[in-house]
Amino acid sequence: MALDDFDRALVAATQRGLPLVPRPYDAVGAALGVSGQQVQARMAQMLASGFIRRIGAVPNHYRLGFTANGMSVWDVDDAQVDALGERIGQLPGVSHCYRRPRRLPDWPYNLFAMLHGRTRAEVEQQAVQLQQLLGAACRSHAILYSTAILKKTGLRLTHPSKED
Repeated sequence: MALDDFDRALVAATQRGLPLVPRPYDAVGAALGVSGQQVQARMAQMLASGFIRRIGAVPNHYRLGFTANGMSVWDVDDAQVDALGERIGQLPGVSHCYRRPRRLPDWPYNLFAMLHGRTRAEVEQQAVQLQQLLGAACRSHAILYSTAILKKTGLRLTHPSKED
């Protein structure tokens, strides 16, 4: 997919996120001189082509009162990790869950699930529920608590170019 001037303008207009208004595509379209429907259609094409990987909300858990955030890491039987990870990813309080390779001998964990709570006790209670769900497939686990908020950003165009 080749980018044209409109695509570059659209990326630049949305690279800090969609506006927090009832009709964000209309607001972006107004800034670009097109309709909100045109913005939405072009972004859908960009998604379908793979130029944009996803459009999603990134909540600030801290502002929502969830200040005890911990990445729970689990050493789960490889034969069961995918199925169990799917189940864990559906639980309330788990914002994301994924499989990663072990780094033996120091890092035996292959399943990661981010847990959010208002207190560490809430997060630890969620981890108990996960451990019960994992059962005998789980050999060990740990919770790594957040100590800082990391800024998440997507694509940033600093010097739009006519070349792709």
